[in-house]
Amino acid sequence: MSILIIILTISCSPKPRKLLKDEFTNNYKFDFEIQETFLSDLANPDYQGAATSFSAKGDYKNALIQWDNEPMFEPKIESYSKARVDSINDKFKVSSAKDYIKEQSKNNKLIIINESHHNAKHRVFTESLLEDLFNNGYRNLCLEALNKGFKEDSLLNSRKYPIQTTGYYIKNPQFGNLLRTALKIGYKLFPYETTQNIGGEVREKDQAENIAKIIKENPNEKFIVHCGSGHTLEGEIHFFGGAALAGRLNELTGINPLTIDQVFYSEKSKKEYRTSIFKSFEIDKPSVLLDQKANPYSYKRGNSWMDIVVFHPNTEYINNRPNWLIQNDKKLVQIEMDKIDLDFPIMVMAFAENENLKKAVPIDIYEVANKKSECFLVLDKGKYNIIVTNRSGDGLIILKKVN
Repeated sequence: MSILIIILTISCSPKPRKLLKDEFTNNYKFDFEIQETFLSDLANPDYQGAATSFSAKGDYKNALIQWDNEPMFEPKIESYSKARVDSINDKFKVSSAKDYIKEQSKNNKLIIINESHHNAKHRVFTESLLEDLFNNGYRNLCLEALNKGFKEDSLLNSRKYPIQTTGYYIKNPQFGNLLRTALKIGYKLFPYETTQNIGGEVREKDQAENIAKIIKENPNEKFIVHCGSGHTLEGEIHFFGGAALAGRLNELTGINPLTIDQVFYSEKSKKEYRTSIFKSFEIDKPSVLLDQKANPYSYKRGNSWMDIVVFHPNTEYINNRPNWLIQNDKKLVQIEMDKIDLDFPIMVMAFAENENLKKAVPIDIYEVANKKSECFLVLDKGKYNIIVTNRSGDGLIILKKVN
């Protein structure tokens, strides 16, 4: 009987084993490496590069900080009077963005939603829409971030999970999980990025033509396009040679897209950077603002626009993890540091049991500075391989079951 108890104890809480060198390669930068690579040149720091690297490993807080440090994107503190706040409050009421988009999707065939490439919260919100949109007939998800051409991940739809070469931004755990969720629900994923190394008008034209071709090959189906920032703009855009992706797609297909902005009123590194319209409302979940005729607050710039603006609440942190990660059946799972016999700092990564450790995008990542620090991963129910590695490449693997 005592032997049986010992066996059960070991099987339920296995000890870490040494990770072999050929089992895993860490493709993410430690904090000190980001500092050395992007921020060590005080005269010319690359804040955008630093933000992207922090975002890649799921460090939302530092991604926002570095993005806001970039002079090109530096936010301004907007002054607002009580009269202005009252005026805004009189015009609009707060409503659930998810419910509103779900309802609007019934009468649309094409939804285009944007993201900031450093902001994983935008990906989590798009992921949250997928099941409802699938139930309303959407079956195809086109993603700017998917590699196309000779780098295309041709096995993605059959493999059912992304790998490190699926796309540059898809190495972010939340982006990887967006793809996993879409594939599990039943979406077919399509790349559409231009294969020419060029931006501006040529890029918008190529992207629109690539999506139009997919739509024409599936004329009776509905589509979601998840893209970067300004590509969602309809109307006249001089920067893109007359029209952005959304406008060109309308011209090519005759379909008026439902365009959704998450970017231009997005969360900043400090609460005081938020715009007055955001500060005028109590927002505790992704929301839209509806006027007295139930029309949504839209983004307008010159002769361009987006149909709907989604306002996200300020992030709260639970055990140093963003609260919007912890939803549905996902939970905080503590990884005990007293079992980790490695030099710190360490990076802790979770992989689904059935995914290739050498290739897959991790489901979650967390860097731990020292042995006294706590480590919480955000995981769904299931079995995981937890990889722990340090700057020297030494590593451990822990088997973890989340009930």
